[in-house]
Amino acid sequence: MIVLGIDPGTARLGYGLVERQGSRLTMLDYGCLETVNDRPPAQRLLLIHEGIDELIETFHPQAMGVERLFFNKNVQTAMAVGQARGVVLLVAAQHGLPVLEYGPHEVKLAVTGYGRAPKDQVQRMVQMVLGMEQIPKPDDAADALAVAVCAAHALSMDQVALA
Repeated sequence: MIVLGIDPGTARLGYGLVERQGSRLTMLDYGCLETVNDRPPAQRLLLIHEGIDELIETFHPQAMGVERLFFNKNVQTAMAVGQARGVVLLVAAQHGLPVLEYGPHEVKLAVTGYGRAPKDQVQRMVQMVLGMEQIPKPDDAADALAVAVCAAHALSMDQVALA
C-alpha cells in the first residue's frame, strides 16, 4: 500500500510518499511543491492542484494523510494554509482517495510516542522508521513523511481490526 502524506501550505507544500509492505515502511519520494508569491492566489492554488495530481498519477497511492490546521494567530497565514488544504482534499476526492486527517500532536505521538516531541526528534524517527540515510529536509517535506508514516500505521491497524 502506498500512502501520500501532505503538510499543507501555499508558499511551500510538503509531500511524502511511503510504501507499506507488511510491517515494513519504505520512503518512495518526498519534497516540496513551491509557489512564488508574485502570482495571484488562484494561480498558486492551481499549481498546487497540478502538483498533487501529478504525484497521484505517478505513484498511484491508495490513501492520503493530511495534516490538520492548528490554531494560528496570523489569520492570513491560516487562511492561505486552509485554501491549500482545500485544494489537496479536492484532488484526493477527484481521484477517489480516502483521506486521513491528523493534528500535529497526533502525528508526533504516532511517530515518536510523545505528542509534544520536538521537530528534530520527529525527523530522526522518520529517518529511522523509513531506513533513510539522512534526516529528511526541508522541514515541510519531513513533516509530510511523518504524516504518511502516521497514516500508514493507522491503515495497518484498521486492517488488523477488520481481519
